[in-house]
Amino acid sequence: MVNLIPAHFIAIAIGFFLDRLIGDPPKWPHPVRWIGTLITQLTTRFNKGKNRTLKGAITLIITVIVVFSIVFVLVEFAYSLHLLVGIAIESLLIAVGLAQKSLRDAAMDVYNPLIAGEISDARTKLSWIVGRDTDKLDESEISRATIETVSENIADGVTSPLFWAFLFGAPGLWLYKAVNTLDSMIGYKDERYEKFGKFSARADDLLNFIPARITGLLLILYAPNKSQLPFLKRFSGWLKDARRHPSPNSGYLEAATAWQLGVSLGGKATYRGRNSERPKLGPALVPLDATHIKASIFELHVISFFFWFIGTVLGVMIYAIT
Repeated sequence: MVNLIPAHFIAIAIGFFLDRLIGDPPKWPHPVRWIGTLITQLTTRFNKGKNRTLKGAITLIITVIVVFSIVFVLVEFAYSLHLLVGIAIESLLIAVGLAQKSLRDAAMDVYNPLIAGEISDARTKLSWIVGRDTDKLDESEISRATIETVSENIADGVTSPLFWAFLFGAPGLWLYKAVNTLDSMIGYKDERYEKFGKFSARADDLLNFIPARITGLLLILYAPNKSQLPFLKRFSGWLKDARRHPSPNSGYLEAATAWQLGVSLGGKATYRGRNSERPKLGPALVPLDATHIKASIFELHVISFFFWFIGTVLGVMIYAIT
């Protein structure tokens, strides 16, 4: 891309705050749906017969090349027309690729009926954002599932896309979104997808590796310390619990939230009638309830801002030096 790093940071800033304040327009055809359509077509064609691991790798490569190329050409063309046109188009592409407001709204859709005692409605709203069975969950379990989802998606929906946007602009952000969408659609360890989605799952783990750890550290440093535990105890507990999580990245987010809130996350969950047991994370000083959902949403806002601010400051400093 042409040397437009100052404009690049302006576009990220505008996109960040557009997403934070406005989010996605209702009933707007989100680009992730188009990526999903491409993945579905490739899956239908390739996920059969022999060599499914190789075919899955080809699906990953095709999806990433198509998405990155389209965004790259669009951004380059916009900047070639005029600097302000380029900033506007890149800002929109970045805003659409982030999920601060949509994640907050989804969590509040669970919180509001839960706090009002409408537990059936809370279960229904929760089922829209998690993969686990929700029909028998009580307030504590509904709160846990919501908090775990918010915590994990601080990285998936905000800081990881921002990380790749800082490095490569809107094309980098959408490269990440393509891989993340692949993982969410075919990155399962079941008979149908274990081989076919292997490379997509590994690629998603790789792209989240650094941002997830930075985000977890920021949670420990800057999220409100509702546990009232000293920093070193929270920090050591965070690192210990994070490594116990089956995901190489999600544990760094969920464990940080658990230690900051003074609660316990993880444990039993049911997926399509099948029980799953994950290690428990956090000090379990207080029982989980709906108020902790609001606390996790506040964490989302605080840490997203700090990640953007620190990334911008470091990026501008590096640009000024070089």
